[in-house]
Amino acid sequence: MSRQLKLGAFLMGTGHHVAAWRHPDVPANAGLDFAHYKRLAQIAEAAKFDALFVADTVAAPREEIASRMARSDYFEPLTLLSALSAVTEHIGLIATATTSYNEPYHVARKFASLDHLSGGRAGWNLVTSDNAAEAQNFGRDEHIGHADRYSRAREFHQVVTGLWDSWEDDAFVRDKASGAYYDPAKLQVLDHVGEHFRVKGPLNVARSPQGQPVIVQAGSSEVGRDLAAQTAEVVFTAQTSLANAQAFYADLKGRLSQYGRSADSLKIMPGVFVVVGSTEAEAQEKFQTFQRLVEPEVGIALLGRMLGNFDLSEYPLDGPLPELPLTESGQQSRQKLLTELAGRENLSLAELGRKIAGGRGHYSLVGTPVQIADQLQVWFEQGAADGFNVLAPHLPGGLEDFANEVVPELQRRGLFRTEYEGRTLRQNLGLARPANPKAVEK
Repeated sequence: MSRQLKLGAFLMGTGHHVAAWRHPDVPANAGLDFAHYKRLAQIAEAAKFDALFVADTVAAPREEIASRMARSDYFEPLTLLSALSAVTEHIGLIATATTSYNEPYHVARKFASLDHLSGGRAGWNLVTSDNAAEAQNFGRDEHIGHADRYSRAREFHQVVTGLWDSWEDDAFVRDKASGAYYDPAKLQVLDHVGEHFRVKGPLNVARSPQGQPVIVQAGSSEVGRDLAAQTAEVVFTAQTSLANAQAFYADLKGRLSQYGRSADSLKIMPGVFVVVGSTEAEAQEKFQTFQRLVEPEVGIALLGRMLGNFDLSEYPLDGPLPELPLTESGQQSRQKLLTELAGRENLSLAELGRKIAGGRGHYSLVGTPVQIADQLQVWFEQGAADGFNVLAPHLPGGLEDFANEVVPELQRRGLFRTEYEGRTLRQNLGLARPANPKAVEK
């Protein structure tokens, strides 16, 4: 079978457009409505998406302008995905959990449990927190610096994956006749002592159906790319043009060999914000309906957050983006991307805030199913992507539009599956099940 692209459904309560919650077709309470998420999961699974993805932050926005955004109340991702595992059968379940304000044992246990609950469909989006406000919820006055966050993340990953390999696949014999519940020869105590963590182990969850949940990352800075090349199996990234996406794709794939990895062992899935219409004019009108709902102050507040937690409220709306220091508390890659975008298109502060109100710096497509499929095909076939993480402007309607209109067009072109290849996320992504190195060594 020829190479086919992968699709993730990036779920965000009311939708990715910052003003979506104000649209009459969107349930304003979607962030805490399980029936809403159940519907989204079943829409995506019926369309044969590879995975659902739920992002997270462990701090509510405290700025006054946050009272005009639907970004303050939503489910904790692992709790939500555990519930969704019971109402789905094939679709992957990927959640964000930060390495900055968690402990490795907790993360290892929760994702191993989700993998068992779902029959092998769990994925961990390993991130270093880019929200400085999180620090004060975890006993710190200041956020962890960028370099230290990545140093901690590397060791965090090492501990989590080590805990996932505490047991060999067949360690739990549960033999009632002999009285042996598990074979002690097939248990390995981690006994990790490092710069950031001391973790004895073992994990009190058996090795999971996938061996290990799929490791996902989203960092695109220099240090983020190197961490991804060493540890990630899927990378979510924000790219604004084909050329930039091709350069990122080539760079990241080119780093894999130094870690003894093949190009196929890592799937790169740029985010794409998509507005679908039966005609281009209809799609543009749909998009403008959301844009008209964006208050300038809301767009600028979102921009300040995406640039790295800067307060831009004192700068003139019609002035240029001010020169800002390199963020220590946010995403350095996203700061670079948005700064370049403002300069390239000569955008004022208000114009830039309004421009990112939907995709937050991700590639944006507004058009017919054929036009959208054309662009996805170009990126997929010209070395820019292995698939896409789809950002619907509003939910559920935006996801329904993509599932019902764009997916069939991709299927007609032979670019996307019509049936799932397997039952686990690894099988559907075409990723190998990792062997337990401790078992191999014996």
